[in-house]
Amino acid sequence: MSKINTKANCQLNFPRIIYGTSYLGNLYRALSKSEKLALMKEWFKVADGPVMIDSAGKYGAGLALEVIGQGLDELGIDPRQITISNKLAWYRVPLKTTEPTFEPGAWANLKYDAVQKISYDGILECWQQGAQLLGPKYKQQVVSVHDPDEYLAAAKNENDRQQRMTDILGAYRALFELKEKGEVKAVGIGAKDWSVILELYQYVNFDWVMFANKFTLYHHPQAIVDFIRQLDDNGTCVINSAIFNAGFLTGGAYFDYRIPNPTNLADQKLFKWRENFFKVCQKYQVKPGDACLKFALSAPQIKAVALNPSKPKRMANNKRVLETELPRAFWDELKTRGVIDPTYPFV
Repeated sequence: MSKINTKANCQLNFPRIIYGTSYLGNLYRALSKSEKLALMKEWFKVADGPVMIDSAGKYGAGLALEVIGQGLDELGIDPRQITISNKLAWYRVPLKTTEPTFEPGAWANLKYDAVQKISYDGILECWQQGAQLLGPKYKQQVVSVHDPDEYLAAAKNENDRQQRMTDILGAYRALFELKEKGEVKAVGIGAKDWSVILELYQYVNFDWVMFANKFTLYHHPQAIVDFIRQLDDNGTCVINSAIFNAGFLTGGAYFDYRIPNPTNLADQKLFKWRENFFKVCQKYQVKPGDACLKFALSAPQIKAVALNPSKPKRMANNKRVLETELPRAFWDELKTRGVIDPTYPFV
């Protein structure tokens, strides 16, 4: 099978921070209109140039895309000031049950449901609906197939997985055709399972790749470092996301979408790692979140990091962190204690 897209060519200059928008789709709770507008307004207040945001039809069954289009218009934002990335795979449909079926318990006060459409035709339907939800003024310039790793993982058997792989590759053929027509500027992939990115990279020359949960201060194996270098050498832009391992690295209860058990032997090592990390942070008066952000951008091949702050004040702090160098001794001690791989070359 010939490779889809012969040469990666992103045609974009990524800002160092890309803002997630799941909270605009009522993730876990319904923010008020004023809260949503405040988040959007802050994107431009802290930016040194054009803003880039990351959204998806899955976020609130299209609610986030609606809020973005309406909010940007209300704020009077020039379309040239913003780049919108839309992860495609979920299509809004009428709500026929008491709560949405596509991700029960995750979204609050939704008026619609969503169904998955990953195929050549299905992904084009998602793209067209995304354009409708955003409205005529703002365009989705950057696109991808949403969570292809989860789509493959849901396969019932090997034949089913092969069919799902065919679906994904068909979807990417459609997206790169959109790029050839000038409808979008870049096509990429994001996944929590980086091995699926590696697998699909055999068939698709992505313009950009987003790693989630897999290149963090806690987890940065040599194999991923090598793959990031390969992507950069081939002209593929690399984006890092979910850099706090679901919040555990900064003191949260969740680690990669689960709650670790302190009585479990394997999880005890995780808590011990965090204890050592916090001790070094306290010694050098470095906030754990600041250390995670600096590490997430430490590899020169990483062009940007995607963050999803729910409060405007966090955006200003993130900008300050980017402009601040952490002590050399801080990184050295993290390596000495084994918090960071001692062979990691970029800090």
